[in-house]
Formats: sequence, C-alpha cells, structure tokens
Amino acid sequence: MSLSHSSLLPGRIRLALPGAPGYLIGYVSHRSPLQEPIPCDSEQEVRVAKEAVVEYALSWTDITSLLARRLTPDAFNSRLSDVEQTDHTAGSTGDNILGNHVLESFKSLEMEPWTDIHYVQLQTPNSEKPNRVLIGQDEVCQPKGYLAYSATGKAKGKAVYGNYGRQEDLALLQTLKVELNGTVILLRASGQISLAQQVANVAALGVSAVLIYPEHKNQTTELYGHVHLGSGDPYTPGFPSFNHTQFPPTQSSGLPNVLAQSITAQTAVKILKRIGGPDSPPSFKGNLDNVKYTLGGASSEDVTVEVNNVLQDTEIHNVFGVIKGFTEPDRYVVLGAQRDAWGPGYAKATVGTTLLLELARAVSEMVHTDGFRPRRSLVFASWSAGEYGSVGATEWLEGYLSSLDRRAVTYISLDGVVTGNYAVNASASPLLHSLLESTMKEVKNPIGFGESGKSLYDQVSGVNFEKAVFTPMQMEDSAYPFLAFSGIPSLSFRFVSQEVYPHYGTSFDNKEYLGFATSHRLGFIATGAGLVAGQLALRLVHDHVLRLDVQRYRKVLGQSVVNINRRLKQVTRDGSAEGLSARWLIMALGSYSRAATDLNTELLNTDLTDIQACHNINDRIMRVEHNLLSPFVSPKEVPFRHLLFGHGSHTMAAMLEGEDREALRTQLALATWTLQGCANALSGDVWDGDSQI
Repeated sequence: MSLSHSSLLPGRIRLALPGAPGYLIGYVSHRSPLQEPIPCDSEQEVRVAKEAVVEYALSWTDITSLLARRLTPDAFNSRLSDVEQTDHTAGSTGDNILGNHVLESFKSLEMEPWTDIHYVQLQTPNSEKPNRVLIGQDEVCQPKGYLAYSATGKAKGKAVYGNYGRQEDLALLQTLKVELNGTVILLRASGQISLAQQVANVAALGVSAVLIYPEHKNQTTELYGHVHLGSGDPYTPGFPSFNHTQFPPTQSSGLPNVLAQSITAQTAVKILKRIGGPDSPPSFKGNLDNVKYTLGGASSEDVTVEVNNVLQDTEIHNVFGVIKGFTEPDRYVVLGAQRDAWGPGYAKATVGTTLLLELARAVSEMVHTDGFRPRRSLVFASWSAGEYGSVGATEWLEGYLSSLDRRAVTYISLDGVVTGNYAVNASASPLLHSLLESTMKEVKNPIGFGESGKSLYDQVSGVNFEKAVFTPMQMEDSAYPFLAFSGIPSLSFRFVSQEVYPHYGTSFDNKEYLGFATSHRLGFIATGAGLVAGQLALRLVHDHVLRLDVQRYRKVLGQSVVNINRRLKQVTRDGSAEGLSARWLIMALGSYSRAATDLNTELLNTDLTDIQACHNINDRIMRVEHNLLSPFVSPKEVPFRHLLFGHGSHTMAAMLEGEDREALRTQLALATWTLQGCANALSGDVWDGDSQI
C-alpha cells in the first residue's frame, strides 16, 4: 500500500534529492562527535587524538569478550518475539510498524536514527482480475502466489517439462530434440539458482511462458518471488527512486519479456499427468508422488497462462542508526538486514532484523558502559522491499553513489543468516576472505554437538578453507549490489543444512519450520552468527589499519588472467587474429601484484600511532574494490560494473565467451586499463606507480 505523509515514520525524516549532498554522508561527517571537539591547532589535534585512543584502549580480547557477554541466546530469543510479524510485505502497515520498532529501538540506544524514503514501483497481483492457468479449456488454478515483475498478458503453447531450468538442463533438452520455442515450460524451484535466472535462461530460448512450482511436502503451498534479473526498482535503473517524475520513462534490461507464474505442486501434478511425450532423463525425476515425469512437447495438450499483475507506486522506508567513531567518524562499516517478507519470512527477514537490533544494543552498551571507543563508525540499516530484489538497499546506493565508496569500508549482510545447523557458507569480496578466516578461528562453534570449546574454523580445518566455505556471490544476494554496483567490499554468510532450505517465499518460512531446520537450536546458532558479524565489524572499526587483504585479490585476478590467456591462444591458433594477446593484461596484473606487495612492506614500516599515515594507507586499500568497477560502461545501462563479479561484456568472464574477435580485442583493452587503474590507485601517489603499459 502507499502511505500518506501523516503515516510516515516518526523521527528524523529527510527526502534527499539527486544532486544534493548525501544525507548519511553529511550526518556521519558533521554531526557532533561523542567526545569534545579538538581545537584547530594541528599539533594539538594529533596529540589529543592520540591520547584519546590510548586512554580508552581495550585489547582485542577485551572487546570480543564484552561482545560475547552481551550477545546471548536468551537476549536473542526475547528480542525475536518483539520482531516477528505475520504480514510485513514491503510498504504495508506491518512493514511500517516493524520499521517504527527499529526506529524506536535505535532511539532508545541514543543512536540518533533517521529514515530514507523512496517511492518505488512494486508489482502485485490484480485483486479484480486473478492470474490463471488452463490445460486445454480446463482452468486448473487461480494461484494466490505470484512472481513479481513478470510480463503481463496471455500466452498459450505446448507444455514442456524442463527440470530446474539450469543451462545444463536446457542443453540436455536440446540434445533430445525437444523444441522450446513458443512453449509453456514447467520448472521446479531449485534454490540453487534464482527464480529470475530460471526465467532468463528459458526466455533466451523463446518460450512463451514459465510456470515454477516448489517441491514442498505440502502440495498446496503457494510460492512468492520476483523475476527481475537485477536489483532495485527496475523502472528507475541507475537512478534513486526519490521521485519518479524527475526521470524519463525507462526500465531495466533485466525485466523478462515472457510471462512467469508460480503454481503449487498440486497444480504441477495435474499438468505433468497430461503433457505426455518421451520419458525424462533420470536427473529430471522429482519427488512428486504418482507422477511419470515426461518431457511433453509436440504431443502435449496446450497450456494457457494468464498474468494480470499490476504496478503499484509504493512508499518504502529504510531505517538507520549510527554508533559514531572517535577518530574517523566519516568512515563506517554498514550492517544491514531486510525487514519485509512475503508471509512470516522467519529465515528471510525476522532473524536478520533481530540480530541487527541485538548487535546495535550490544555495541552501544559496550561504548556507553564498557569504555569501548571505535575508531570508525558503525551504521545499522534496516531495508524495505528486499523481497523484490534488494530494492530499498539498491535505491540507497543509487542515491549516494558518488560518495559511499569513499566512506563505506565494508557491507555485512544479515539476511538469511540462519537456515540450518550443518555448516557455514559465505560469499564475499576477496578482500574479506582473510578476515572471515581469522574471525571463524575466534568464534566458538554453535552447531557442534558435544564439541565444547572448538571454533567454527575447526569444523573445516585440514581442508582448503576457501573451497569449504566460500561460494560465488549471486545476483540475488543482498550484498551483491554493494559489491558489484557500488564497489564496496561486501560479505554475506549463513549457517546452512545439508539440503537447501525449502521454505523461502512460502508460508512455511516460520518459527516452527526454522526450528526443525536448526534442531531447535535457533537461539544458539543465531547468537553464533551475531558473534561472527559483530567481530567482523568491530575489527574493521577498531584497528588502525583496515583488515582488508589486498593480497587475496592477486590469486583471484591471476586465475582469471590465466583463463583469458588460454582462451586467447585458442582464438589465435589459426593466425587470423594478429596482435590479439594477453600480454598487456598480464603486465597490468603484475602492476597490481607489485603494488599489493609494496603496500604490505610499507605497513611493516608504518608507525600505527601516526593517524595521518594510517589514514593514507586506508585510503589506498579502500580504493581497490571501487577501482575494479569498469569506468568504460554506464551504471544505467550496465549497473553491475565490477570487472570480476559484475554482469556484462566488460567482465573478465565475458572474455571467455563469444567468437567476435574485434569485440574481444576491445574487451581486452578495457579490462587491461581497468586493472591498471586499480593498481595505480593502490600504489598511492602518481609518482609511485610502476605502469609498464
């Protein structure tokens, strides 16, 4: 629903305009600090600042002990009951009630909260004209669930069963000579790839409509999700949705051009029993009872899909609180959690929001009661419209694009942080790999039964840590736009089960079923997750020099360059692409490697009590991620500009595909200069660079 101004969240509400100074930036930079102002005399400023750091210094052991003392399962469970909502869809009354609760919690902790308001277009079902699915002339369902940002209209075609809609599934269908063009394809939700990626994969092969069902034990379970292959409001791509009237009509290239609709497993059974065709491969066999999985095709009955979703202009509120630093208050770590959900959203939003509030309380008490004095600030963010593709978070990033990368040290996501009790998985910028590894060595394992005293790291000791813990960050990850759009080092992590959590986007993502998934140890596991996130954030605001490991990028960049070099040798084997070589890209990689090594050497010789010296080094470290965003593509046309983790022809991955050699030549040149620019910035002053290109 769209709220009137009389129902806005109370407190400090600020409508920022494009081109105006970033409100958060101004807030953190210019609000009065927690300590008395230091006189302008430069020598006295340095002396007083040093004394402040020394006077309030706590050892790292002291800090982690204080956090563990204040972050407990009992406190988490108590807070959880305050946060849970049965209905908190984006922009709804429930969403805003919860937003008010977050605002008041921050206010009670003297975090001087503020809100960020956006006006976005969210797609919702048409209350007067429901979506429908028919087989032949028989209507089989009017589903309550839906897939936001589907194309609308009516489509009819022969039914085909396509398993999960992964590239390997579709390649197998083509090998079996199953025609997909013009068909209605039936897919099962996998949890391995997003609904948006499933739709994009099959749309590229010409299907007319997509039906997706959850393989849930309860066959009447409705599925909700979105199919925008991107993040943010898809009708203001690259621009913040402060006011739609300021921008010409446009839309994201990630919006699908085919109909997409979720159905129940019960409806899927009806379709599968009537599509006929050849038997499906063994890998396509699902878990539905009394179903012979066939592929359908030319012999199938026609299936008609009608999608009547409508766009709703919706006012959403992001809510923020800040614990300001004492030395560099204008540099901050952001911890964020999605607040909205379709249905209960326990794993999706409730646990993360609870942890956000508990971490804010714990750190605030450490500052006000225990003498903790963070050097940098901590910003706590509660996002709305996360279910529609990180809309609230992305609009905030778009609103302050020009300044956030210079101020925000790291983003840590708390979304989906607990879905099981088997292992820890993470997705992150390589800059944060070392920090997560050291943090897991310090946090006790909350998922180990009868293994008291062992750390989270002990669970993966003896194996390759990165392979055991890290997975590539996907576009649907709420940390992704921070990394690939804004160039801010970002991390998400999660305690998981051996099987994919099956309840996202359904009414079964509730306290009872998350309890089953965690063997009824949710409080303990969530507290462990809070300690991981808390220690990551506290380390980044406590140390003189940022714990962002520029050396870890050498390996990742190096592997990409090796793959590209191998690809170029294949392309030029017949001698028809003269001058096409990875030589300059390899030299740019060498420049980055030398700059990273030189920085580490410089660190060994730096007086860590020299505030300006540390500030200069941190500046160089913080520029690494941002300078891996390609400057040669438009944020509006290609929002995810990251050289390694973005999407588009500018990425290193794109150079491993396609056959156009002139296009490859251009890609190679632009990637080379992007990497060289990153190396130059890491080197520091222009006279310190060693570019050999």
